Amino acid sequence: MHIHSNSFAHRQPIPAEFALGATSGQDGLGGNRNPHLAWDDVPDGTRSFVLLCIDTDAPTDGALVADASTPIPVEHPRGDFVHWAVANLPGAVREIAAGSCSDGLTVHGKPAGTDAGGARGLNDYTGWFAGDAAMAGQYHGYDGPYPPPHDLRVHRYFFRLFALDVATLALPSPFTAANVLRAMHGHVLDEAAMYGTYSLHG
Repeated sequence: MHIHSNSFAHRQPIPAEFALGATSGQDGLGGNRNPHLAWDDVPDGTRSFVLLCIDTDAPTDGALVADASTPIPVEHPRGDFVHWAVANLPGAVREIAAGSCSDGLTVHGKPAGTDAGGARGLNDYTGWFAGDAAMAGQYHGYDGPYPPPHDLRVHRYFFRLFALDVATLALPSPFTAANVLRAMHGHVLDEAAMYGTYSLHG
């Protein structure tokens, strides 16, 4: 199985159009549109797909993130930050159009619903904005990159697509990427991945 995008090239920068944060634009926000994705060479027996977008370079110290006066060193310990989780994508789907699932910031988060026919899960902005009354809410679907501007590391955003041998996964409501990863254990026929990079530093 192979995945590609017309919005950015593998291992290359993601345009601000597809990011939540930007160095220019209104209020420092990007377009927050989901990128185009397409895939092929799907294995026989595929009945559904799971799509995840994960930043694997998220800082692990919230206090350091909050302190904009201190650069976050490249060697600072990193963790995952989920930007998109879609489950039960129909097995016939081969493409998601740019901007079809997200186009701009939805304050307090997009509602539960569907992206390209699949169920939207919660992304990690749900937890990140939990203490901010102006932004708090359940953030379903895609919300793009917004790495700290004082982070010296260029972040990588992995788009991971899994072909499954079941049409639907048994998931709670709402569900997270962690719920999906547990539920699909033993049902994965194949995986394809690509990543783009993004940074607001400099």
